[in-house]
Amino acid sequence: MIAKITGGKDTANLIRYLYDTKKKGHTDPHLVASWDGFAPDPGRTNDVDATKRALVADLDLHVKQAERLGRAPEKHVWHCSIRATKADRHLSDDDWADIAHRIVAATGIAPDGDPDGCRWVAVRHAPDHIHIAATTVRADLRTARHWNDYLTADRELAAVEKEYGLFQVIRGDRTAAKRPTRAEQEKAKRAGQARTAREHLRTTVRTAVAAATSTEEFVHLLEHTDGILVDIKHFPSGDVRGYTVALDGDVNAQQELIWYSGSELSPDLSLPKIRKRLEATEPQHSPRRVNPWHQATAAAERIPHHLDGDADAAAQAHLAAFGEALDALPMLAPQEIRPQLWQAAEAFERATRSRVQAEHQHARALRSTVRAMVREPAPKDGALLAMLLDAAILAVIAAARWHQLRRHDQQVATAQQTLIHLQAAYKQTATAPLTVLAQRRPPQQMVERHTLLIRQAMPAHAEQVVEDPAFDALTAALATAEKAGHDPKQLLQQATDERALNDARSPARVVTWRVERLSTRPVPSDRARVARMRSVARRQGTSVSPAAVAPASQPQPPQARRR
Repeated sequence: MIAKITGGKDTANLIRYLYDTKKKGHTDPHLVASWDGFAPDPGRTNDVDATKRALVADLDLHVKQAERLGRAPEKHVWHCSIRATKADRHLSDDDWADIAHRIVAATGIAPDGDPDGCRWVAVRHAPDHIHIAATTVRADLRTARHWNDYLTADRELAAVEKEYGLFQVIRGDRTAAKRPTRAEQEKAKRAGQARTAREHLRTTVRTAVAAATSTEEFVHLLEHTDGILVDIKHFPSGDVRGYTVALDGDVNAQQELIWYSGSELSPDLSLPKIRKRLEATEPQHSPRRVNPWHQATAAAERIPHHLDGDADAAAQAHLAAFGEALDALPMLAPQEIRPQLWQAAEAFERATRSRVQAEHQHARALRSTVRAMVREPAPKDGALLAMLLDAAILAVIAAARWHQLRRHDQQVATAQQTLIHLQAAYKQTATAPLTVLAQRRPPQQMVERHTLLIRQAMPAHAEQVVEDPAFDALTAALATAEKAGHDPKQLLQQATDERALNDARSPARVVTWRVERLSTRPVPSDRARVARMRSVARRQGTSVSPAAVAPASQPQPPQARRR
Protein backbone atom coordinates (compact mmCIF):
# COMPACT_ATOMS: atom_id res chain seq x y z
CA MET A 1 0.00 0.00 0.00
CA ILE A 2 1.14 3.50 -0.81
CA ALA A 3 0.20 6.68 1.06
CA LYS A 4 0.36 10.19 -0.33
CA ILE A 5 -0.11 13.12 2.06
CA THR A 6 -0.73 16.74 1.13
CA GLY A 7 -2.03 19.88 2.82
CA GLY A 8 -4.44 22.59 1.80
CA LYS A 9 -6.49 25.63 2.79
CA ASP A 10 -10.02 24.80 1.61
CA THR A 11 -12.03 21.92 3.05
CA ALA A 12 -14.92 22.51 0.65
CA ASN A 13 -12.72 22.09 -2.44
CA LEU A 14 -11.40 18.76 -1.19
CA ILE A 15 -14.87 17.38 -0.37
CA ARG A 16 -16.15 18.57 -3.74
CA TYR A 17 -13.31 16.68 -5.46
CA LEU A 18 -13.85 13.48 -3.48
CA TYR A 19 -17.53 13.31 -4.37
CA ASP A 20 -17.20 14.41 -8.01
CA THR A 21 -18.55 11.45 -10.00
CA LYS A 22 -17.50 13.07 -13.29
CA LYS A 23 -13.84 12.45 -12.46
CA LYS A 24 -12.28 9.40 -14.07
CA GLY A 25 -12.32 6.44 -11.69
CA HIS A 26 -14.68 8.06 -9.18
CA THR A 27 -17.36 5.38 -8.87
CA ASP A 28 -19.85 5.26 -6.00
CA PRO A 29 -18.15 7.77 -3.63
CA HIS A 30 -19.21 7.18 -0.03
CA LEU A 31 -17.94 7.35 3.53
CA VAL A 32 -16.40 4.25 5.07
CA ALA A 33 -15.35 5.88 8.37
CA SER A 34 -15.35 9.19 10.24
CA TRP A 35 -14.19 10.72 13.50
CA ASP A 36 -17.40 9.75 15.37
CA GLY A 37 -19.15 7.36 12.94
CA PHE A 38 -22.04 9.75 12.40
CA ALA A 39 -20.74 12.23 9.82
CA PRO A 40 -23.18 13.13 7.01
CA ASP A 41 -22.41 11.19 3.80
CA PRO A 42 -23.14 13.03 0.52
CA GLY A 43 -22.82 9.70 -1.30
CA ARG A 44 -25.82 8.23 0.50
CA THR A 45 -28.41 11.01 0.26
CA ASN A 46 -30.71 12.56 -2.31
CA ASP A 47 -29.70 16.13 -1.47
CA VAL A 48 -26.01 15.84 -2.30
CA ASP A 49 -25.13 19.55 -2.29
CA ALA A 50 -26.77 20.26 1.06
CA THR A 51 -25.09 17.20 2.60
CA LYS A 52 -21.70 18.31 1.25
CA ARG A 53 -22.15 21.71 2.91
CA ALA A 54 -23.16 20.01 6.16
CA LEU A 55 -20.11 17.74 6.05
CA VAL A 56 -17.76 20.67 5.37
CA ALA A 57 -19.32 22.63 8.26
CA ASP A 58 -18.84 19.68 10.63
CA LEU A 59 -15.22 19.20 9.58
CA ASP A 60 -14.47 22.93 9.88
CA LEU A 61 -16.18 23.42 13.27
CA HIS A 62 -12.98 23.64 15.36
CA VAL A 63 -11.20 25.57 12.60
CA LYS A 64 -13.86 28.30 12.76
CA GLN A 65 -13.64 28.39 16.54
CA ALA A 66 -9.86 28.75 16.39
CA GLU A 67 -10.16 31.49 13.74
CA ARG A 68 -12.24 33.61 16.12
CA LEU A 69 -9.37 33.36 18.60
CA GLY A 70 -6.76 34.04 15.93
CA ARG A 71 -5.25 30.57 16.43
CA ALA A 72 -6.19 28.71 13.23
CA PRO A 73 -3.34 27.54 10.97
CA GLU A 74 -3.38 28.88 7.42
CA LYS A 75 -3.23 25.37 5.93
CA HIS A 76 -5.71 23.46 8.05
CA VAL A 77 -6.62 20.67 5.58
CA TRP A 78 -4.85 17.30 5.83
CA HIS A 79 -5.38 14.95 2.89
CA CYS A 80 -4.07 11.38 2.79
CA SER A 81 -4.79 9.03 -0.10
CA ILE A 82 -4.08 5.31 0.41
CA ARG A 83 -3.92 2.99 -2.58
CA ALA A 84 -3.62 -0.78 -2.72
CA THR A 85 -1.44 -2.38 -5.38
CA LYS A 86 -2.81 -4.12 -8.46
CA ALA A 87 -1.81 -7.46 -6.98
CA ASP A 88 -3.93 -6.96 -3.84
CA ARG A 89 -7.41 -8.38 -3.37
CA HIS A 90 -10.30 -5.92 -3.12
CA LEU A 91 -10.85 -4.90 0.47
CA SER A 92 -14.27 -4.39 2.00
CA ASP A 93 -15.57 -1.08 3.39
CA ASP A 94 -14.97 -2.42 6.89
CA ASP A 95 -11.36 -3.25 6.00
CA TRP A 96 -10.79 0.25 4.66
CA ALA A 97 -12.47 1.76 7.73
CA ASP A 98 -10.06 -0.14 9.98
CA ILE A 99 -7.08 1.03 7.90
CA ALA A 100 -8.28 4.66 8.03
CA HIS A 101 -8.63 4.52 11.84
CA ARG A 102 -5.12 3.11 12.13
CA ILE A 103 -3.61 5.79 9.89
CA VAL A 104 -5.17 8.80 11.66
CA ALA A 105 -4.11 7.31 15.00
CA ALA A 106 -0.54 6.58 13.87
CA THR A 107 -0.01 10.02 12.31
CA GLY A 108 -1.32 12.00 15.28
CA ILE A 109 -4.44 13.31 13.55
CA ALA A 110 -6.73 11.40 15.90
CA PRO A 111 -4.71 9.33 18.41
CA ASP A 112 -6.43 6.34 19.97
CA GLY A 113 -8.27 7.22 23.16
CA ASP A 114 -7.92 10.98 22.61
CA PRO A 115 -11.38 12.64 22.83
CA ASP A 116 -9.95 15.90 21.45
CA GLY A 117 -8.59 14.43 18.23
CA CYS A 118 -9.14 16.13 14.88
CA ARG A 119 -12.25 15.64 12.81
CA TRP A 120 -11.79 13.44 9.75
CA VAL A 121 -13.61 11.31 7.20
CA ALA A 122 -12.51 8.48 4.91
CA VAL A 123 -14.09 8.48 1.45
CA ARG A 124 -13.97 5.51 -0.89
CA HIS A 125 -14.74 6.39 -4.49
CA ALA A 126 -12.93 3.51 -6.21
CA PRO A 127 -12.37 -0.17 -5.31
CA ASP A 128 -8.60 0.12 -4.77
CA HIS A 129 -8.16 3.25 -2.65
CA ILE A 130 -9.56 5.68 -0.11
CA HIS A 131 -9.01 9.34 0.74
CA ILE A 132 -8.82 10.62 4.30
CA ALA A 133 -9.84 14.28 4.66
CA ALA A 134 -9.16 15.94 8.01
CA THR A 135 -8.90 19.39 9.54
CA THR A 136 -5.88 19.80 11.77
CA VAL A 137 -7.46 21.82 14.60
CA ARG A 138 -8.29 19.65 17.60
CA ALA A 139 -11.33 19.97 19.86
CA ASP A 140 -9.16 21.74 22.43
CA LEU A 141 -8.31 24.22 19.61
CA ARG A 142 -4.68 23.22 19.51
CA THR A 143 -3.09 22.28 16.18
CA ALA A 144 -2.48 18.55 15.72
CA ARG A 145 1.07 17.29 16.13
CA HIS A 146 1.48 15.27 12.94
CA TRP A 147 5.16 15.76 12.10
CA ASN A 148 6.75 13.01 10.03
CA ASP A 149 3.25 11.88 9.16
CA TYR A 150 4.37 10.26 5.91
CA LEU A 151 6.88 8.04 7.75
CA THR A 152 4.47 7.06 10.50
CA ALA A 153 1.74 6.32 7.93
CA ASP A 154 4.20 4.27 5.89
CA ARG A 155 5.23 2.21 8.91
CA GLU A 156 1.59 1.55 9.78
CA LEU A 157 0.82 0.50 6.21
CA ALA A 158 3.74 -1.95 6.31
CA ALA A 159 2.09 -3.55 9.35
CA VAL A 160 -1.30 -3.53 7.58
CA GLU A 161 0.19 -5.35 4.58
CA LYS A 162 1.47 -8.16 6.79
CA GLU A 163 -1.72 -8.51 8.82
CA TYR A 164 -4.02 -8.44 5.79
CA GLY A 165 -1.78 -10.64 3.63
CA LEU A 166 -1.31 -7.91 1.02
CA PHE A 167 1.63 -7.26 -1.30
CA GLN A 168 4.52 -5.87 0.76
CA VAL A 169 5.73 -2.70 -0.93
CA ILE A 170 9.48 -2.03 -1.08
CA ARG A 171 10.11 0.89 1.24
CA GLY A 172 12.99 3.34 1.47
CA ASP A 173 14.98 4.88 4.29
CA ARG A 174 14.99 8.52 3.12
CA THR A 175 18.46 8.20 1.58
CA ALA A 176 17.26 7.93 -2.02
CA ALA A 177 17.95 10.64 -4.57
CA LYS A 178 14.98 12.85 -5.33
CA ARG A 179 12.94 11.51 -8.21
CA PRO A 180 12.24 13.73 -11.21
CA THR A 181 8.90 15.50 -10.94
CA ARG A 182 6.10 14.89 -13.43
CA ALA A 183 6.81 18.33 -14.92
CA GLU A 184 10.51 17.45 -15.40
CA GLN A 185 9.58 14.16 -17.06
CA GLU A 186 7.10 15.81 -19.42
CA LYS A 187 9.64 18.50 -20.28
CA ALA A 188 12.27 15.88 -21.18
CA LYS A 189 9.70 13.99 -23.25
CA ARG A 190 8.79 17.13 -25.21
CA ALA A 191 12.49 17.76 -25.88
CA GLY A 192 12.97 14.20 -27.10
CA GLN A 193 15.35 13.38 -24.21
CA ALA A 194 15.44 9.93 -22.61
CA ARG A 195 16.40 11.41 -19.23
CA THR A 196 15.47 14.55 -17.34
CA ALA A 197 17.98 17.33 -16.73
CA ARG A 198 18.22 16.31 -13.07
CA GLU A 199 19.10 12.71 -13.97
CA HIS A 200 21.61 13.80 -16.62
CA LEU A 201 23.34 16.14 -14.17
CA ARG A 202 23.39 13.52 -11.44
CA THR A 203 25.17 11.03 -13.71
CA THR A 204 27.65 13.68 -14.86
CA VAL A 205 28.52 14.74 -11.31
CA ARG A 206 28.90 11.13 -10.12
CA THR A 207 31.24 10.38 -13.02
CA ALA A 208 33.35 13.44 -12.16
CA VAL A 209 33.58 12.27 -8.54
CA ALA A 210 34.70 8.81 -9.71
CA ALA A 211 37.50 10.29 -11.80
CA ALA A 212 38.72 13.10 -9.50
CA THR A 213 41.42 12.85 -6.86
CA SER A 214 40.75 16.23 -5.22
CA THR A 215 38.03 18.85 -4.88
CA GLU A 216 39.90 21.11 -7.27
CA GLU A 217 40.07 18.40 -9.92
CA PHE A 218 36.39 17.58 -9.41
CA VAL A 219 35.46 21.21 -10.12
CA HIS A 220 37.85 21.30 -13.09
CA LEU A 221 36.28 18.17 -14.63
CA LEU A 222 32.78 19.59 -14.28
CA GLU A 223 33.77 22.93 -15.80
CA HIS A 224 35.27 21.17 -18.82
CA THR A 225 32.29 18.87 -19.48
CA ASP A 226 30.38 19.79 -22.64
CA GLY A 227 26.88 21.11 -22.03
CA ILE A 228 27.34 21.52 -18.27
CA LEU A 229 27.39 24.93 -16.54
CA VAL A 230 28.92 25.24 -13.08
CA ASP A 231 28.58 27.98 -10.47
CA ILE A 232 31.01 27.72 -7.55
CA LYS A 233 29.94 29.24 -4.21
CA HIS A 234 32.63 30.73 -1.96
CA PHE A 235 32.91 31.74 1.67
CA PRO A 236 33.99 35.34 2.37
CA SER A 237 37.47 33.89 2.99
CA GLY A 238 37.56 32.67 -0.61
CA ASP A 239 37.29 28.95 0.24
CA VAL A 240 34.87 26.89 -1.82
CA ARG A 241 31.54 26.51 0.01
CA GLY A 242 29.47 24.60 -2.54
CA TYR A 243 28.45 24.35 -6.16
CA THR A 244 25.42 24.34 -8.42
CA VAL A 245 25.15 22.88 -11.90
CA ALA A 246 22.83 23.44 -14.83
CA LEU A 247 22.27 21.81 -18.19
CA ASP A 248 22.94 24.23 -21.01
CA GLY A 249 19.58 25.21 -22.52
CA ASP A 250 17.48 23.93 -19.61
CA VAL A 251 15.40 27.00 -18.69
CA ASN A 252 12.14 27.77 -16.90
CA ALA A 253 9.13 29.73 -18.16
CA GLN A 254 11.04 32.99 -17.61
CA GLN A 255 13.89 31.68 -19.78
CA GLU A 256 16.18 31.48 -16.74
CA LEU A 257 18.62 28.60 -16.31
CA ILE A 258 17.51 25.95 -13.81
CA TRP A 259 20.30 25.34 -11.31
CA TYR A 260 20.65 22.33 -9.01
CA SER A 261 22.83 22.08 -5.93
CA GLY A 262 24.68 18.81 -5.37
CA SER A 263 22.36 17.78 -2.53
CA GLU A 264 19.34 18.35 -4.80
CA LEU A 265 20.79 15.80 -7.20
CA SER A 266 21.57 13.18 -4.55
CA PRO A 267 22.13 13.14 -0.77
CA ASP A 268 25.80 12.15 -1.22
CA LEU A 269 26.67 14.78 -3.85
CA SER A 270 26.88 17.83 -1.63
CA LEU A 271 30.38 19.34 -1.67
CA PRO A 272 31.20 18.46 1.98
CA LYS A 273 30.32 14.80 1.36
CA ILE A 274 32.23 14.72 -1.92
CA ARG A 275 35.24 16.27 -0.19
CA LYS A 276 35.20 13.55 2.49
CA ARG A 277 35.28 10.84 -0.17
CA LEU A 278 38.05 12.51 -2.15
CA GLU A 279 40.16 13.01 0.96
CA ALA A 280 40.03 9.22 1.37
CA THR A 281 41.78 8.79 -2.00
CA GLU A 282 45.53 8.41 -1.87
CA PRO A 283 47.99 8.38 -4.77
CA GLN A 284 49.49 5.07 -5.79
CA HIS A 285 53.09 4.58 -4.67
CA SER A 286 54.40 1.28 -5.94
CA PRO A 287 58.04 0.34 -6.49
CA ARG A 288 57.02 -1.59 -9.61
CA ARG A 289 54.55 -1.05 -12.43
CA VAL A 290 51.21 -2.59 -11.46
CA ASN A 291 48.25 -2.98 -13.80
CA PRO A 292 45.45 -0.87 -12.24
CA TRP A 293 42.80 -3.15 -13.79
CA HIS A 294 44.27 -6.08 -11.89
CA GLN A 295 44.39 -3.97 -8.73
CA ALA A 296 40.76 -2.91 -9.16
CA THR A 297 39.74 -6.52 -9.76
CA ALA A 298 41.58 -7.68 -6.65
CA ALA A 299 39.93 -4.89 -4.60
CA ALA A 300 36.49 -5.86 -5.96
CA GLU A 301 37.14 -9.52 -5.10
CA ARG A 302 37.72 -8.51 -1.47
CA ILE A 303 34.40 -6.66 -1.15
CA PRO A 304 32.35 -9.77 -0.17
CA HIS A 305 34.85 -10.39 2.65
CA HIS A 306 34.58 -6.77 3.83
CA LEU A 307 30.80 -6.99 3.83
CA ASP A 308 30.88 -10.25 5.78
CA GLY A 309 33.47 -9.28 8.35
CA ASP A 310 33.88 -5.51 8.69
CA ALA A 311 31.88 -3.12 10.83
CA ASP A 312 28.88 -1.58 9.09
CA ALA A 313 30.53 1.84 8.66
CA ALA A 314 33.50 0.25 6.88
CA ALA A 315 31.25 -1.99 4.78
CA GLN A 316 29.19 1.03 3.71
CA ALA A 317 32.42 2.77 2.66
CA HIS A 318 33.32 -0.15 0.39
CA LEU A 319 29.87 -0.03 -1.20
CA ALA A 320 30.27 3.69 -1.91
CA ALA A 321 33.72 3.18 -3.44
CA PHE A 322 32.46 0.25 -5.50
CA GLY A 323 29.69 2.49 -6.80
CA GLU A 324 32.37 4.91 -7.99
CA ALA A 325 34.07 2.04 -9.84
CA LEU A 326 30.80 1.30 -11.65
CA ASP A 327 30.41 5.03 -12.44
CA ALA A 328 33.85 5.03 -14.06
CA LEU A 329 33.49 1.84 -16.12
CA PRO A 330 31.35 3.23 -18.98
CA MET A 331 34.13 5.73 -19.79
CA LEU A 332 36.58 2.85 -20.30
CA ALA A 333 34.43 0.19 -21.95
CA PRO A 334 33.73 -0.50 -25.64
CA GLN A 335 30.84 1.43 -27.11
CA GLU A 336 28.60 -1.60 -27.54
CA ILE A 337 28.32 -2.40 -23.82
CA ARG A 338 28.25 1.15 -22.47
CA PRO A 339 24.43 1.31 -22.26
CA GLN A 340 24.38 -1.77 -19.99
CA LEU A 341 27.16 -0.36 -17.82
CA TRP A 342 25.42 3.03 -17.53
CA GLN A 343 22.25 1.26 -16.42
CA ALA A 344 24.20 -0.84 -13.92
CA ALA A 345 25.87 2.25 -12.43
CA GLU A 346 22.59 4.17 -12.24
CA ALA A 347 20.82 1.25 -10.57
CA PHE A 348 23.60 0.59 -8.05
CA GLU A 349 23.71 4.29 -7.12
CA ARG A 350 20.78 3.61 -4.78
CA ALA A 351 22.63 0.70 -3.17
CA THR A 352 25.64 2.88 -2.28
CA ARG A 353 23.67 4.73 0.43
CA SER A 354 21.78 3.73 3.56
CA ARG A 355 21.24 5.11 7.04
CA VAL A 356 24.65 3.66 7.94
CA GLN A 357 27.25 6.44 7.86
CA ALA A 358 30.28 5.41 5.81
CA GLU A 359 33.81 5.80 7.14
CA HIS A 360 35.44 6.35 3.77
CA GLN A 361 39.04 5.85 4.89
CA HIS A 362 38.38 2.08 4.94
CA ALA A 363 37.99 2.01 1.15
CA ARG A 364 41.14 3.92 0.17
CA ALA A 365 42.58 1.02 -1.82
CA LEU A 366 39.56 0.52 -4.08
CA ARG A 367 39.01 4.24 -4.59
CA SER A 368 42.67 4.80 -5.47
CA THR A 369 42.75 1.95 -7.98
CA VAL A 370 39.66 3.34 -9.71
CA ARG A 371 41.42 6.70 -10.17
CA ALA A 372 44.52 4.95 -11.52
CA MET A 373 42.37 2.91 -13.90
CA VAL A 374 40.68 6.03 -15.29
CA ARG A 375 44.09 7.52 -16.11
CA GLU A 376 45.17 4.49 -18.15
CA PRO A 377 44.33 4.02 -21.83
CA ALA A 378 41.25 1.87 -22.28
CA PRO A 379 42.41 -1.77 -22.63
CA LYS A 380 42.14 -3.34 -26.05
CA ASP A 381 42.07 -6.78 -24.48
CA GLY A 382 38.50 -7.67 -23.43
CA ALA A 383 39.89 -10.09 -20.85
CA LEU A 384 40.76 -7.25 -18.45
CA LEU A 385 37.23 -5.87 -18.53
CA ALA A 386 35.67 -9.35 -18.31
CA MET A 387 37.88 -10.11 -15.32
CA LEU A 388 36.71 -6.97 -13.50
CA LEU A 389 33.06 -7.51 -14.42
CA ASP A 390 33.22 -11.07 -13.09
CA ALA A 391 34.47 -9.76 -9.73
CA ALA A 392 31.89 -6.96 -9.83
CA ILE A 393 29.02 -9.42 -10.25
CA LEU A 394 30.05 -11.29 -7.10
CA ALA A 395 30.44 -7.98 -5.25
CA VAL A 396 26.89 -6.96 -6.19
CA ILE A 397 25.52 -10.32 -5.01
CA ALA A 398 27.29 -9.74 -1.69
CA ALA A 399 25.95 -6.17 -1.52
CA ALA A 400 22.37 -7.39 -2.02
CA ARG A 401 22.85 -9.93 0.76
CA TRP A 402 24.34 -7.27 3.10
CA HIS A 403 21.42 -4.89 2.51
CA GLN A 404 18.87 -7.69 2.86
CA LEU A 405 20.17 -8.63 6.30
CA ARG A 406 19.65 -4.99 7.35
CA ARG A 407 16.19 -4.74 5.74
CA HIS A 408 17.27 -2.11 3.21
CA ASP A 409 14.52 -3.07 0.76
CA GLN A 410 15.11 -0.45 -1.93
CA GLN A 411 18.84 -1.13 -1.96
CA VAL A 412 18.23 -4.87 -2.35
CA ALA A 413 15.92 -4.25 -5.31
CA THR A 414 18.36 -1.95 -7.09
CA ALA A 415 21.29 -4.31 -6.46
CA GLN A 416 19.28 -7.05 -8.15
CA GLN A 417 18.62 -4.73 -11.10
CA THR A 418 22.34 -3.96 -11.25
CA LEU A 419 23.09 -7.65 -11.45
CA ILE A 420 20.96 -8.08 -14.58
CA HIS A 421 22.82 -5.30 -16.42
CA LEU A 422 26.29 -6.46 -15.31
CA GLN A 423 25.61 -10.05 -16.30
CA ALA A 424 24.50 -8.92 -19.75
CA ALA A 425 27.64 -6.78 -20.16
CA TYR A 426 29.84 -9.61 -18.88
CA LYS A 427 28.34 -12.17 -21.26
CA GLN A 428 29.00 -9.88 -24.20
CA THR A 429 32.55 -9.09 -23.06
CA ALA A 430 33.77 -12.48 -21.87
CA THR A 431 32.73 -14.69 -24.79
CA ALA A 432 35.62 -13.82 -27.10
CA PRO A 433 38.54 -14.02 -24.58
CA LEU A 434 37.19 -17.25 -23.07
CA THR A 435 36.90 -18.78 -26.55
CA VAL A 436 40.49 -17.82 -27.35
CA LEU A 437 41.66 -19.35 -24.08
CA ALA A 438 39.71 -22.58 -24.63
CA GLN A 439 41.34 -23.01 -28.03
CA ARG A 440 44.70 -23.32 -26.24
CA ARG A 441 43.57 -26.34 -24.23
CA PRO A 442 46.72 -28.29 -23.21
CA PRO A 443 47.36 -32.00 -23.91
CA GLN A 444 45.08 -34.50 -22.19
CA GLN A 445 47.82 -35.68 -19.82
CA MET A 446 48.23 -32.14 -18.45
CA VAL A 447 44.45 -31.70 -18.28
CA GLU A 448 44.17 -34.81 -16.11
CA ARG A 449 46.92 -33.56 -13.79
CA HIS A 450 45.21 -30.16 -13.46
CA THR A 451 41.88 -31.90 -12.85
CA LEU A 452 43.44 -33.74 -9.91
CA LEU A 453 44.75 -30.43 -8.52
CA ILE A 454 41.28 -28.86 -8.90
CA ARG A 455 39.73 -31.74 -6.97
CA GLN A 456 42.27 -31.21 -4.18
CA ALA A 457 41.95 -27.41 -4.05
CA MET A 458 38.15 -27.13 -4.24
CA PRO A 459 36.55 -30.49 -3.45
CA ALA A 460 33.07 -29.04 -2.86
CA HIS A 461 32.95 -27.50 -6.34
CA ALA A 462 35.27 -29.77 -8.33
CA GLU A 463 32.56 -31.65 -10.24
CA GLN A 464 30.77 -28.43 -11.13
CA VAL A 465 34.04 -26.92 -12.35
CA VAL A 466 35.03 -29.95 -14.42
CA GLU A 467 31.58 -30.05 -16.09
CA ASP A 468 31.55 -26.29 -16.70
CA PRO A 469 31.82 -25.12 -20.37
CA ALA A 470 34.62 -22.83 -19.21
CA PHE A 471 36.74 -25.78 -17.98
CA ASP A 472 38.89 -25.81 -21.14
CA ALA A 473 39.68 -22.12 -20.63
CA LEU A 474 40.68 -22.83 -17.02
CA THR A 475 43.07 -25.65 -17.97
CA ALA A 476 44.59 -23.40 -20.65
CA ALA A 477 45.12 -20.61 -18.11
CA LEU A 478 46.75 -23.06 -15.69
CA ALA A 479 49.02 -24.43 -18.42
CA THR A 480 50.13 -20.94 -19.44
CA ALA A 481 50.82 -19.99 -15.84
CA GLU A 482 52.78 -23.19 -15.24
CA LYS A 483 54.87 -22.56 -18.37
CA ALA A 484 55.70 -19.10 -16.96
CA GLY A 485 57.06 -20.73 -13.79
CA HIS A 486 54.04 -20.60 -11.46
CA ASP A 487 52.94 -23.52 -9.34
CA PRO A 488 49.38 -24.37 -10.55
CA LYS A 489 48.48 -25.91 -7.21
CA GLN A 490 49.35 -22.72 -5.35
CA LEU A 491 47.49 -20.62 -7.92
CA LEU A 492 44.37 -22.73 -7.45
CA GLN A 493 44.62 -22.43 -3.68
CA GLN A 494 44.92 -18.66 -3.96
CA ALA A 495 42.08 -18.43 -6.47
CA THR A 496 39.65 -20.57 -4.48
CA ASP A 497 37.10 -18.68 -2.41
CA GLU A 498 34.19 -20.79 -1.16
CA ARG A 499 31.79 -17.85 -0.78
CA ALA A 500 32.58 -16.59 -4.29
CA LEU A 501 32.18 -20.06 -5.79
CA ASN A 502 28.89 -20.54 -3.95
CA ASP A 503 27.56 -17.30 -5.47
CA ALA A 504 28.97 -17.79 -8.97
CA ARG A 505 26.91 -19.03 -11.88
CA SER A 506 30.07 -20.48 -13.38
CA PRO A 507 32.76 -21.35 -10.81
CA ALA A 508 35.15 -22.32 -13.62
CA ARG A 509 35.01 -18.81 -15.07
CA VAL A 510 35.61 -17.22 -11.66
CA VAL A 511 38.70 -19.38 -11.08
CA THR A 512 39.90 -18.83 -14.67
CA TRP A 513 39.95 -15.06 -14.31
CA ARG A 514 41.64 -15.26 -10.93
CA VAL A 515 44.32 -17.60 -12.25
CA GLU A 516 44.81 -15.24 -15.21
CA ARG A 517 45.24 -12.26 -12.89
CA LEU A 518 47.47 -14.02 -10.35
CA SER A 519 49.70 -15.46 -13.05
CA THR A 520 50.64 -11.95 -14.25
CA ARG A 521 52.53 -11.42 -11.01
CA PRO A 522 56.23 -12.21 -10.91
CA VAL A 523 57.00 -15.84 -10.17
CA PRO A 524 57.71 -16.07 -6.42
CA SER A 525 61.26 -16.84 -5.40
CA ASP A 526 62.06 -20.11 -3.67
CA ARG A 527 62.36 -18.28 -0.36
CA ALA A 528 58.98 -16.57 -0.80
CA ARG A 529 57.37 -19.85 -1.80
CA VAL A 530 58.70 -21.63 1.27
CA ALA A 531 57.63 -18.78 3.55
CA ARG A 532 54.12 -18.83 2.12
CA MET A 533 53.77 -22.58 2.55
CA ARG A 534 54.91 -22.35 6.16
CA SER A 535 52.46 -19.51 6.79
CA VAL A 536 49.58 -21.57 5.38
CA ALA A 537 50.66 -24.56 7.44
CA ARG A 538 50.70 -22.46 10.64
CA ARG A 539 47.17 -21.19 9.97
CA GLN A 540 45.98 -24.74 9.37
CA GLY A 541 47.83 -26.11 12.40
CA THR A 542 49.89 -28.55 10.34
CA SER A 543 53.58 -29.05 9.76
CA VAL A 544 55.58 -28.81 6.54
CA SER A 545 57.97 -31.57 5.59
CA PRO A 546 61.49 -30.69 4.37
CA ALA A 547 60.70 -32.25 0.99
CA ALA A 548 57.64 -30.05 0.59
CA VAL A 549 59.55 -26.84 1.16
CA ALA A 550 62.53 -27.81 -0.95
CA PRO A 551 63.27 -25.08 -3.51
CA ALA A 552 61.82 -25.71 -6.93
CA SER A 553 65.30 -25.74 -8.45
CA GLN A 554 66.51 -28.48 -6.08
CA PRO A 555 67.01 -31.80 -7.92
CA GLN A 556 64.66 -34.63 -7.05
CA PRO A 557 65.98 -37.36 -4.79
CA PRO A 558 67.21 -40.42 -6.74
CA GLN A 559 64.27 -42.62 -5.71
CA ALA A 560 61.81 -40.10 -7.22
CA ARG A 561 63.47 -39.87 -10.63
CA ARG A 562 61.94 -41.62 -13.58
CA ARG A 563 63.94 -44.71 -14.47
